[in-house]
Amino acid sequence: MMIATLAITVGGVLCAQQTPPGDVEMSEPLRREIALSFDDAPRPDGTLLSGAARTARLIEALDRAKVKGAGFFVLTGNIPKTGDGAERLKAYQKAGHVLANHTHTHPSLNKTDIDFFLSDVDKAAEVLSGFDDKSNLFRFPYLREGDTGAKYGAAQEGLADRGLRNAYVTVDNYDWYLQALVDEAVAAGHVPDRSVLAQTYVELLVDAVEFYDALAQRTLGRSPRHVLLLHENDLAALFVDDLVVRLRELGWTIIPITEAYEDEIADSAPDTLFNNQGRVAALAHAAGVEARSLVHAAEDEDYLRQLFWDRGLLPSE
Repeated sequence: MMIATLAITVGGVLCAQQTPPGDVEMSEPLRREIALSFDDAPRPDGTLLSGAARTARLIEALDRAKVKGAGFFVLTGNIPKTGDGAERLKAYQKAGHVLANHTHTHPSLNKTDIDFFLSDVDKAAEVLSGFDDKSNLFRFPYLREGDTGAKYGAAQEGLADRGLRNAYVTVDNYDWYLQALVDEAVAAGHVPDRSVLAQTYVELLVDAVEFYDALAQRTLGRSPRHVLLLHENDLAALFVDDLVVRLRELGWTIIPITEAYEDEIADSAPDTLFNNQGRVAALAHAAGVEARSLVHAAEDEDYLRQLFWDRGLLPSE
């Protein structure tokens, strides 16, 4: 894969990143804000951490990084599978974070009918009714909002009827595949170097943030309040505080997820079905930008596998 790069200066640091379509001018310092969100909570035990240890470390890491109001998008079907899932979710709330609906069984709207999909949303809402102070945010599994205009419209209407808000992301990435590669390495008896793994995780996520922010500036003429997609996995628990430190070094302010959805793009309705790369990419696509230009280079399994091999994070073949 050929990757165009662009060197930009952010917060006094020179960063190389994949070039978004069009040139981006940065004539003066920007106020750049981003919220953290974690999908699929509560996830089962991982290869590096048990579920309980993961929750404890995530809470500790976010506290250490002075981050409050992160969003935890609950896959309610996981609660009975984990045994202690309900207690873990309440621990996130007690630590100052937000619970939100991510369906019960994680169906892709592009692969199911709207009636089943909305019934799955309702099942998740029923389970979440047992928690205090849950939000009215909802995130589509796989970020897929429908593969036809009729399905897209019915889903948006169904959410509105239920008082739910579309909790889009603006920064997509493959953190889930990074975890899969680590799991593969551990299963093969290979222990990845922790410092190299941390560096790789932070580097890839920051690169994605910078790519989608540059795209936003090109499309909107400004940096919106961003929402970073993460998953409640072992890598997040181990390295999210390192990620926050690096983002702040680059001039980012971490904000509560509820504040992120106060941005005006929350009320936009991009005229496109290209929604599974996030709201910024959808707006760019609706403005005529080619879809292939709206996907960050590291959202590619072959690219990431090769990177892990090159850095010794996977055993050599």
